[in-house]
Amino acid sequence: MPKHHDRRALPPEEVVPFHDPNSGARGVIALHSTALGPAAGGCRLWRYADDQAATVDALRLAEGMALKNALADLPLGGGKAVIRLPDGPFDRTALFRSLGRAVRELNGRYVTAEDVGTCVADMEVVAGETHHVAGLPARGRGPGGDPSPWTALGVVQAMRVAVRHRLGAELSDVTVAVQGLGHVGYALCELLHGMGARLIVAEPRSEIAARAADRFGAMVMSGRALLSARADVLAPCALGAVLDADTVRGLRASVVCGAANNQLATEDMAERLAERDVLYAPDFLVNAGGIINVAGEYLGWKAAEVRRRVMAVGFRMEEVLARAARDGTVPHHAARDVAMDRIATAPRQVAVAA
Repeated sequence: MPKHHDRRALPPEEVVPFHDPNSGARGVIALHSTALGPAAGGCRLWRYADDQAATVDALRLAEGMALKNALADLPLGGGKAVIRLPDGPFDRTALFRSLGRAVRELNGRYVTAEDVGTCVADMEVVAGETHHVAGLPARGRGPGGDPSPWTALGVVQAMRVAVRHRLGAELSDVTVAVQGLGHVGYALCELLHGMGARLIVAEPRSEIAARAADRFGAMVMSGRALLSARADVLAPCALGAVLDADTVRGLRASVVCGAANNQLATEDMAERLAERDVLYAPDFLVNAGGIINVAGEYLGWKAAEVRRRVMAVGFRMEEVLARAARDGTVPHHAARDVAMDRIATAPRQVAVAA
């Protein structure tokens, strides 16, 4: 039984609402921490019930980015932007110009990029208003463009370690249930299929689910059914909070390792999973590949350096598992402790775009 964990937390540094009546843009930028450098994290375009719901989501995501960037040893803090998806028709270019102006007003304290609902073209619009943006088309052989393939590559590195640790097996020996076939989920399926893993997928867009069935020989299930499917690994790659009490109770997988942010509905789900002998790979460790690529683009690293750092996600997973065993806690809390130690003790590092 894991020992009780005294969760440490830092309050967010700043919450910046923005509203542009001309474009209809309405959202918020949350800066959770700039202790290690500019707060970095993508922009999410999503339908929220109200401004409060958007702010709560931005704060949760920004905290996750602070932990993710610290754990990945990046000279970046954590932040996030969310924009409320307008109810009716809207001018997408005007919307992201508004975001660009909001980012510019923060004078380099926040660096944005893609997230759920946004794409490279949106970031090109933002770049017309500020240079504190990444996820732009790659220049030459350097990093850039859609960070999703890098996220998927990092997930595979962590999953390989988790499967060996919990099951004593290789990815070629297991069945992986992938929830969500967006850019990252589909790229993850391609990598896993190439390694010989068997796949079960869930995706509400029937044409994409059918494509996965044809290309990967995947079994297609509904999103709810997939959560209790007979699989060795569950890979949540859609939105967060999927691991609630009901899901954990019905889970048949021995490993949970996926790309979605904030997979735990509540912090105590980490202990609930451990009580069921399920190894939960901390999402903010597992899905760091995308932000590593964003950092490399923003800071002018070579593509080889980005790849080296993404491949090291598996090594960090090994470190966290060792610390969890040493401290008698669960990997989620061990990973959080490593990140918080770095935020608390590292000298201020200022990341400057090339």
